[in-house]
Amino acid sequence: MSALGTLTRRLGHQKWFGATMRLLVPADRLVGRLTKGRVVALGLVPSLVITTTGRRSGRPRNNPLLYVPDGDAYVVIGSNWGQQHQPGWALNLLAQPAAEVDVKGRRMPVRAEVATGAEREQLWRLLVTEWPAYRTYVERAGGREIRVFRLVPVGAAPAGTDPA
Repeated sequence: MSALGTLTRRLGHQKWFGATMRLLVPADRLVGRLTKGRVVALGLVPSLVITTTGRRSGRPRNNPLLYVPDGDAYVVIGSNWGQQHQPGWALNLLAQPAAEVDVKGRRMPVRAEVATGAEREQLWRLLVTEWPAYRTYVERAGGREIRVFRLVPVGAAPAGTDPA
């Protein structure tokens, strides 16, 4: 990991960092669009751009997100930088689990699954290994359930099933 990546992970715990990053999300969306998804979050953390369907508008909504791989799937978390309300993209996935992701310039349809129980705990460990500040965000969220989603490429076998 680069020195800048290490510094970013340390700063992620600071309240001002989350507030600043929320302001930079529109710029991150623009960079992702201009580079066709090849550069998101300045390449400091593994990132994708998710396109959900707006639960009220029905329009496509793009959001850059940190992810961790889990087999063929991508794991994301609705931390919303520790805010006390759910991020819009997570609410959109709850209303309509079909979405698309751009990962390193590759666009694919996915189906969102909310992780629960032991699966959630396993995926949580993967997420905090990549971004330790998620632990801080749980404290800041004031008891709000922070959902963990597996984004499964359409056509892939669901978690816990044998594809054969």
